[in-house]
Amino acid sequence: MGVHVVIGFGPAGAATARLLVEKGHSVRVVTRSGRPAEPGIEQVALDAAVPERLAEAAQGATALYNCASPPYHHWARDWPPLAASVNHAAEQTGAVLVLLGNLYGYGPVQGELTEDLPLAATGTKGRIRADIWEQALSLHEKGRIRVAEVRASDFFGPGVTDGGHLASRVVPRLLEGKPVSVLGDPDAPHSWTYLPDVARTLIEVAERESAWGRAWHVPTVPPLSIREMTGRLAGQARVRPVPVRRLPSAALRVASFVSPLLRELQEVRYQFDRPFVMDSSAYREAFGADATPLDHQLAATVDWWRARLARA
Repeated sequence: MGVHVVIGFGPAGAATARLLVEKGHSVRVVTRSGRPAEPGIEQVALDAAVPERLAEAAQGATALYNCASPPYHHWARDWPPLAASVNHAAEQTGAVLVLLGNLYGYGPVQGELTEDLPLAATGTKGRIRADIWEQALSLHEKGRIRVAEVRASDFFGPGVTDGGHLASRVVPRLLEGKPVSVLGDPDAPHSWTYLPDVARTLIEVAERESAWGRAWHVPTVPPLSIREMTGRLAGQARVRPVPVRRLPSAALRVASFVSPLLRELQEVRYQFDRPFVMDSSAYREAFGADATPLDHQLAATVDWWRARLARA
């Protein structure tokens, strides 16, 4: 049995590496700074954007999972060399490559998002995500690598903190009975992907040859607005519902001057100002796998946050 190499150890990379260990695989994690030792996980410190070093670290790999996440405001600088290096490692090792993607590449769409939609985004971030997939798919079609992409909507769950729209800006506040402020329309239907389902899907796609050469949407429960999700989280936590308010546009503009994250989010504001619904039926039909039941998602998320806050 070969080594499974996970690039990046953010929430998705960590969940994927740990699930691989649970399944009995040998796991190697590649990060820029290295990580503390963890049972069953070999930690390697290197810059994954350096092709020769990444290919060397990936020797003997059965599968590569690119879960890396460059700083949001440095995507234009950091993603192209990183994506090229990952493709190079896949070609040099022969390992199947599974990319963790998102929905930016589609751009604004009327109706549900499906995998067969064109990658028609015109914004910088959307074009970067589209280019990453199109370049990898071109190498796949030429027989140089084997690749698939797994796309998730905004994910939440144990391990998701500052980067999640249903994470540090929501759960700690509702547990304390404080109002929640959100981007966009708090009543617009929105797809929320559960982090453990992301990890499971990445691994399942890597293991099935018939899944390669295309993109897949992670199994995701039917859409709920952020107001509905906040209310359900409060119900699961057995606390009183809290007010959910839309951040005023003027306040967002002012905050964006000092927050690179908020400044960069302007490009994808459309995802929160209108219904944003991802269809994951193709995966369910092909794999016979559905999303984790919502009640379980909510319970695990609340329990994780309570434990985290207690430690703090």
